[in-house]
Amino acid sequence: MSQISSPTNSATTGAAFMLAAALAFAGSNTLQAVLPTPVEYGGYGMSSTGMAFWQYVIAGLLSLPLIFRIGLGNLRTSHPLAHEIRAFVSALGVHVFVYGFASGVPIWQMVTLLATGPLFIIVGSTLFLGERVSSARIGAALVGFAGALIVSGFGAEGLGWSTLVPIVAAALWATTDVLTRYLALKGESPETLTISLLVLMTPNHLLILVAVTAFGWLVPSLLPAGVATGFPFALPTGDGLWLLLLLGALTGAAQYLLAFAYKAADATYLQPFGDTKVLLGGLVGWFALGQVPSAWFWPGAALIVLASAYIYWVERKGPAPTLATA
Repeated sequence: MSQISSPTNSATTGAAFMLAAALAFAGSNTLQAVLPTPVEYGGYGMSSTGMAFWQYVIAGLLSLPLIFRIGLGNLRTSHPLAHEIRAFVSALGVHVFVYGFASGVPIWQMVTLLATGPLFIIVGSTLFLGERVSSARIGAALVGFAGALIVSGFGAEGLGWSTLVPIVAAALWATTDVLTRYLALKGESPETLTISLLVLMTPNHLLILVAVTAFGWLVPSLLPAGVATGFPFALPTGDGLWLLLLLGALTGAAQYLLAFAYKAADATYLQPFGDTKVLLGGLVGWFALGQVPSAWFWPGAALIVLASAYIYWVERKGPAPTLATA
């Protein structure tokens, strides 16, 4: 979506929408942690891949008004393969992320470790797009990465393989961001970038679900537990079905809220408000599921938020061009 420089009222509106989006993400993260948890541990036993598929089917249906408002004519592009790779990598990041919840990684750790994303974006943009990155952005990314390491308990509680799951998700989503910048440099409009992702996400979730299920049938011993259990398209019953519908609704609502936020204010200004999802994710997981953050969460989260606030302070008078997609 195109962004505009905005006066105080628009900036306040954008911040409010971004905070609401962060709350929607916190709620969806909580449900993503509950639905794939085995029944014997108080969850609903969904496969993580099946949950991600249905989550985006529901969100896609709810996004139809936004899709038609943007216009299907904006799907016309000279770079269809790049758009498909972008959508696939983004969908794969979702599956890796929800697998982390299925593996038992607590919400506060999952959400906070996504802050490694900016470092991957800087590396990808420098190596593959030839961008020159300011020392301020490099410094902020490194501080954010240090905060993520502190949250992970690296050197104290240990950096286990499950802790690496959200970092892999962050790398995949960073790749999506780099591909977005690549397509923008090739002349693709924000409308084309937005609608292509909305339209292509659900088919790619289906592709990943079928591929993982087929792999599980062929080599079941190599498939991590929680990825595909039972019939992959199985829906939960009772309260589980309502929670899945709520998950899809929250995912769709977050897309709308992000679109409204980026329409009201620019991305650099909004970044610190978006980072509140780190604290909100930890707090919601704490109160809703009893997942008490470790002592390392608070200083690490503070570093991440401070890094984003620093970038906002440095670039508030002349932010670098940034493209935001819903």
